[in-house]
Amino acid sequence: MNRVLEIWRDIGAESLNLPNLLTLVRILLIPVFIILFVNPTPDQSLAAAIIFTVAAVTDMLDGYIARRTGQVTTLGKLLDPIADKLLVLSALILLMNVDRVSALVALLIIGREVAVTGIRAIAAGEGMIIPAETTGKYKMALQVVAIILLILEGTGLAELGNMHLAGTGTLYLSLVLGYLSGGQYVWSFWKQVLAKGL
Repeated sequence: MNRVLEIWRDIGAESLNLPNLLTLVRILLIPVFIILFVNPTPDQSLAAAIIFTVAAVTDMLDGYIARRTGQVTTLGKLLDPIADKLLVLSALILLMNVDRVSALVALLIIGREVAVTGIRAIAAGEGMIIPAETTGKYKMALQVVAIILLILEGTGLAELGNMHLAGTGTLYLSLVLGYLSGGQYVWSFWKQVLAKGL
């Protein structure tokens, strides 16, 4: 518990820089996306896809800017994956609600995200930060593409091809990469546990 308080004191001492502000913008866009897509019409689906895309772009930008400008912070390392998960899980639940994603696939993805978030929380409590793996970044990119395709399925843009098939296939691939990266998180965490002798 003391270690958690120390981490929060460190976070409070860090300035709220541009990358962290972009992460906060992503979090604030989630309710807008939900309002648009909770009862989707073709126009609302298109607007929801645009909002989701903007939110996803902030995910790419915040990490890029943080690394290029040396503004990587503890707050960013903790908040960024939470924002990602909130965005993706909100979309999956809403897509499941309109029968564009199967309950089993949604539950498998949500279960993986909850497990990784739990590992991150335990690690943070012990003063360990587990950075995002490259496989996890590919998984996130595929999830974003899949979700955008599945949202656009409801816009009537049939001339662009079978969005449901493309979106579902991409989502399945992201699921495989998700469990591979989840295994990497567990292994990274376990190595740090052994190194600390916990």
